[in-house]
Amino acid sequence: MASSLAPDTPPDAALRQIAADCQADLLKYRAIVLASGRPIGIHQSRVALRRLRAALGLFRNAVPGETERRLVRALAAEAKWLAAECGPSRDLHVFLAESVEEMPAEVKRIAARLARTHLERARAALSGARFAAFGEQMQALVEGKPAGGGRLDAFGQDRLEKRHAKVEHLGRKLASLDGERLHRLRIAVKKLRYAAGFLQPAFSGPGFDSARAKAYIEATVRLQGALGALNDRAVAARMLADIAAAARPTEQVGRALRKLDKQVASGHKRRRHKLERAWKTFRKAGRFWK
Repeated sequence: MASSLAPDTPPDAALRQIAADCQADLLKYRAIVLASGRPIGIHQSRVALRRLRAALGLFRNAVPGETERRLVRALAAEAKWLAAECGPSRDLHVFLAESVEEMPAEVKRIAARLARTHLERARAALSGARFAAFGEQMQALVEGKPAGGGRLDAFGQDRLEKRHAKVEHLGRKLASLDGERLHRLRIAVKKLRYAAGFLQPAFSGPGFDSARAKAYIEATVRLQGALGALNDRAVAARMLADIAAAARPTEQVGRALRKLDKQVASGHKRRRHKLERAWKTFRKAGRFWK
């Protein structure tokens, strides 16, 4: 997070500082992706892109002029594409590391082939001409001259209140929400979480309760994690389907994959209970911008 943000920072200046931080993180972890297969590279590259997209969405109307707004929209679209190109590599690693236990050797071999393919796809996206153009657009945003006007605290108060209200609305009758509505809630919580992190410095004046802000942000992180755990089942099903499709005719893994499918489907009630606890914690957390 840009440490120089303050309550009186103009919102368009705040966006440029946050975007610069995201760009630095992306370049740092992109270098790891290009140089090695260490999982942290792909994981943190996606985090940087996710944070950048969240910032561009949050501040998209804060930049002056239609030209700069087109630039913000273009950057958001490219960051989404880059994240999608890195997604299969990251998702497969999470699936192998966290979703299953005692994977059969023949399935591991197929997954290893897929992992290499996915990593090369991510490397191509992070090193090609399209990425170079994206970098130039990022520099144009970061180095652009802020027009000034407005204050980050007033901007943040409005945006956080609206995003908090949306999460509360989407989370009504939580126990009865189906997969699609849980997905919508997860996206709204993610946007709120990043917005709260970006905008926290806007309320750092006299009387600011940093502990209250920390508790609120931690509650959104916990809620997003609980919703993500429920979404892992869908991701795992996709990973298993990809492994099945990548199997060679001589690799008979159907039975093994069916067993793994049952394994990843277990624990649904436990994850639901975890979500309900996280929701209660979120509802109790005080809105630090009030």
